[in-house]
Amino acid sequence: MSQLLPHPDRFLPPETTELSIARRIYAEVETKPIYSPHGHVSAALLAENSRFPDPAALLITPDHYVTRLLHASGVSLARLGLSRDGQPSTVSGREIWREFCSRWDLFLGTPVRAWFESELSQVFGLTKQPSSADADSLYDQIDDALGTDEFLPRALLERFDIHVLATTDDPADNLAAHRTLRDDDSVRTHILPTFRADRYMLADHPDWAKSLAELASAAQIDCGTYAGLLAALRHQRAFFRSLGATATDSGVADAGCEPLSDAAAERLHRKALNHTITPDEAISYRHNMLYRFAEMSSEDGLVMQLHPGVIRNHHQPTFASYGPDTGHDLPDNGSFSRPLIPILRDFGTNPQFRVVLFSVDETVFSREIAPLAGFYPSVFAGAPWWFLDAPSAMRRYREAVTETIGFSKTSGFIDDTRAFCSIPARHDMARRVDAAYLASLVAEHRISEEDAIATALDLVTERPIDTFRLPR
Repeated sequence: MSQLLPHPDRFLPPETTELSIARRIYAEVETKPIYSPHGHVSAALLAENSRFPDPAALLITPDHYVTRLLHASGVSLARLGLSRDGQPSTVSGREIWREFCSRWDLFLGTPVRAWFESELSQVFGLTKQPSSADADSLYDQIDDALGTDEFLPRALLERFDIHVLATTDDPADNLAAHRTLRDDDSVRTHILPTFRADRYMLADHPDWAKSLAELASAAQIDCGTYAGLLAALRHQRAFFRSLGATATDSGVADAGCEPLSDAAAERLHRKALNHTITPDEAISYRHNMLYRFAEMSSEDGLVMQLHPGVIRNHHQPTFASYGPDTGHDLPDNGSFSRPLIPILRDFGTNPQFRVVLFSVDETVFSREIAPLAGFYPSVFAGAPWWFLDAPSAMRRYREAVTETIGFSKTSGFIDDTRAFCSIPARHDMARRVDAAYLASLVAEHRISEEDAIATALDLVTERPIDTFRLPR
């Protein structure tokens, strides 16, 4: 079948009674504005508001959900437009698009396929599914659209009805793009920076000293000492807050957070600068820094997002050639209850402190995350994230956490994407899955339909606003 016609009841229940309930619930949230409190769209892209280069540069190359599965089927990352060994790709956008279209069936049954079907039909008006035969005509249709003002980044931002969009930013960033967007009255979306300081925790990384120098330059505070590093981070957090930041983001190997004394941390800081720090000492330094980030959040109110348990850059040859974020960060076992004891002991009941826990290990949803959120006022269960942001996994998440914490201690959906045009499709999928789950509770006479509709509305508005302290 070559027609591109996403089914109007996709992800809703097949059974007649539940389907009718789910349709009514979904209808209440279908057109509500999008709150995207965790993502990776570039603020510079929105500030510059330039034409997207071509369909592949917009839809294929930056989306590691797409490139990793194509790579798994034997397509080199170089053929998909990724820079190799620091050299820009010479493969044309049309060639990349042909590679994608010729392997369209690879995505059957995946959320990527569902996102693309929504995106291509509803954003670009395509009526045929990608295929080798139609690749060039589809490419031309998208490319023609990208040449119009209606497809400039800010026009799409308005069209998608994104009320809040959070980016991910390094503490040393001058946030010039954010200042431009803040000062432009024509931009109605709240575009918020997010403070991500991972690289300053990694005292054994070859570029750690370089990172400190960049931070020192940005904050105008010497980071040659541990005390100086903390002062610079606090200074930059205040700067981020002045431009609207409401959250931080920490992606760490594990959730360990045992604090060190200032003297012990200072000693390890000096050893790291002298390149004599041991692997075990580097772990202790990282654990201490995670604790200090929580301490800072308890002081300034920036919501702490924490997502441990990912093996970064699993395939070292690919990392060496193509760099990070190229599709081979892979899930590891997750653990929160024991590792987070120091943070939650000291800040878990502090009304200023808030931490949102994300995991790529869904076994911890019911075993650890929900029980933690069910006691600590500061803890919220983050939405299914990366590898788990698929319909069945999102349903399992609701089933795993709801009986322990209900809906109010969950974060609301996050899209966590660099693929700008997929944002509406990702949020729509989550709304449909939640409508289906709520419909099942209504059909089982566990909640009323009135409560189900109120909950669905809450999940797309009040949950993200409250959890991430977002502007309305």
